[in-house]
Amino acid sequence: MVTCLSCTPDALPRGKPFMSSRQRFSTQEALILLQKCSQFRQLKQIQAKIIRNGLCHDQILVRKMLHLCSSYGKMDYAALVFHQVQSPLTFTWNLMIRAHTINGSSQQALLLYNLMICQGVPPDKFTFPFVIKACIASFAIDKGKEVHGLAIKTGFLGDIFVLNTLMDLYFKCGDLNYGCKVFEKMPARNVVSWTTVITGLVACGEINAARAVFEQMPIRNIVSWTAMINGYARNQQPQEAFELFQKMRLENVRPNEFTLVSLIKACTELGSLKLGSWIHDFALENGFEVGVFLGTALIDMYSKCGSLEDARRVFNSMQIKSLATWNSMITSLGVHGCGEEALALFAQMEKANVQPDAITYVGVLCACVHTNNVDEGYRYFRDMTERYGIMPVQEHYTCMIELYSRADMVDEICELVKAMPVKTNDNMAASLIRESKVDGLANIGNFFYENAGELGCLGVVTCCSSQ
Repeated sequence: MVTCLSCTPDALPRGKPFMSSRQRFSTQEALILLQKCSQFRQLKQIQAKIIRNGLCHDQILVRKMLHLCSSYGKMDYAALVFHQVQSPLTFTWNLMIRAHTINGSSQQALLLYNLMICQGVPPDKFTFPFVIKACIASFAIDKGKEVHGLAIKTGFLGDIFVLNTLMDLYFKCGDLNYGCKVFEKMPARNVVSWTTVITGLVACGEINAARAVFEQMPIRNIVSWTAMINGYARNQQPQEAFELFQKMRLENVRPNEFTLVSLIKACTELGSLKLGSWIHDFALENGFEVGVFLGTALIDMYSKCGSLEDARRVFNSMQIKSLATWNSMITSLGVHGCGEEALALFAQMEKANVQPDAITYVGVLCACVHTNNVDEGYRYFRDMTERYGIMPVQEHYTCMIELYSRADMVDEICELVKAMPVKTNDNMAASLIRESKVDGLANIGNFFYENAGELGCLGVVTCCSSQ
């Protein structure tokens, strides 16, 4: 908390000068300052003023500060602010629980909920959905069932928002039975309830059951139609996706961007460049902008359907690009043998300060394989772990072993395999031993045989050796 007193005056919003520290100011004046706050530095200085004027326990101000901390991603500072409050009200607890979840610290949200209950603070109808969403983010289904039980005891199970969130929890954690039971016992349902159960059934692979629920819906909106179309696209039933789209159009329901993304995925599944181009034209003719989601899906579709030039054109036309957009284009270039261009695009991505992930580096290392560039491949592999802290997965190891194999760098292969996680070794061992028999890389086969116990792949070695 000391840090909040050490900020410089230029951190404050410009305009009227700050009042003298001797002059008290009201909650309303503090709120005005917080509403003008646009930087974390400003927030710390405003909080210092709040403390000096004895307003640090005003929960209206605390909630506004927590909201700002959450928006800046400063949850450690938010925790300091929260724990300075004497007897926080339920609303304040709720806000802090939600802030932890949306900032990727769902475990902290659940711990805070436990503390809230232990201190005898009564939950309300907003507490339960926020905590259940933290359970979803943590895949904590047992904790979710515990929260479900408390919602029953405290009389909040009739709230439709609570029930919808519970259904989402069970379906996303793979408990189809509990999810359906919640839906069946709901005293009232809204369109979100129906759409949640459809999405949940689709995610669990129950596409026919999802369609049956869809047909029973009293009222459908575009989200419901899109959920069902997306279900068909993701479950290798692209023809059904387009049939449902035609039915939707006959009922004069206007698609949204996500509907078109689902249809583009169906085109990719069909391998139909013509149909994919038609959806692209349909989007433009109907006033859709090629945003992040639609653009990324189009890049993937054009690449997989054989038109790299169209993929490039979509990528270059996009004003805003997500990490998935960059990944899709880099991978597309690599798959089509344009390794140098893929690596140049990766350099452009880094200059744009876009943080790569494991998928990015699969595309980058594949590009190195296509260009037979061992030195560059090793540099990227090293940067992936040392610079960005990305742990290699099997696809990364496969690319590196392919590079080393082409250069007959047997010692490097052995060292790389020795450094692999045990689970990765099993599959890689079988692959490499078979390769050693074909390509004459006997040293690799011998290495696996001699180090089988240490690497945890003796079963694989024995199996391969007997073939």
